[in-house]
Amino acid sequence: MTSTLPPKIWVFLLLTFALSAIFYYFIIASGSIHTYAWGLMWSPGVAALITQLIFQRNIRGLGWSFKPSQYWLVSYGLPLGYGLLVYGIVWLTGLGIFAPAAMAKQAAAQRQIQTQSPTIFLTLYILIAATAGMVSSCATALGEEIGWRGLLVPELAKRFSFTTTALLSGAIWALWHYPGILFADYNNAGVSPGFGLVCFTVMVMGTSFAFAWLRLKSASLWPAVLLHASHNLFIQAIFTPLTGATRFTPYVIGEFGLGLALVALPVAHLFWRKRGELPSARPDLQPSLLAHARS
Repeated sequence: MTSTLPPKIWVFLLLTFALSAIFYYFIIASGSIHTYAWGLMWSPGVAALITQLIFQRNIRGLGWSFKPSQYWLVSYGLPLGYGLLVYGIVWLTGLGIFAPAAMAKQAAAQRQIQTQSPTIFLTLYILIAATAGMVSSCATALGEEIGWRGLLVPELAKRFSFTTTALLSGAIWALWHYPGILFADYNNAGVSPGFGLVCFTVMVMGTSFAFAWLRLKSASLWPAVLLHASHNLFIQAIFTPLTGATRFTPYVIGEFGLGLALVALPVAHLFWRKRGELPSARPDLQPSLLAHARS
């Protein structure tokens, strides 16, 4: 399969992994992904822009149009939905502890805020994070999505079926994260690297069906950006901090736990079944973008 990839995709992948290697060097040396997260997340985007300039001498065709906007609610709400499902089950079964007071205390201390009502503070904190906080989350997610869904998914879809496009883009996306998981701190504490890697890969490849479908259906980059930003915000910044740990908790929550890996499978199936709605007469054989997808 890889031998049939066109030169444009190979150039994009080479640039992506070359740029990412620079930031991974410093991430691995420091042991922490957080200091260099912005540079790493923007490596696919910069690689896509350079690739587009090499092959087209412009940056059109990456899905810059904000229309149609009817897919934005799906993109925003999907991570909220599967996050509530996974973490709700965790809290109800005792696999993890619903701990809003602990989250409020930690968030207030980090921001050096004195609060008389942890409940009011936490409510306002979550509301602000889920609205204004989405702007900063989109700014980091945009770097990845210009690459993965702006360029890679449409280029794969010109040559492969929707199923192959989703799986191949998801596999590349997952592989790109591996150095941070294996050699730095982008993982769940207390979970073996092998277990976390498998769960993370299943989650990424499963949700890649949603990302690919939204990109091809809307012919726009922005639903994927919002989906990525919403996932990062709700899972990493809200649901996980709301969860107090038991000895089982690391194995079921977060991006390296079993919960999101399992819920990603029905998400993949849902969007796979909707592949017939994509702009192609025979979406299972040779999907392609319509002319307006080049906007």
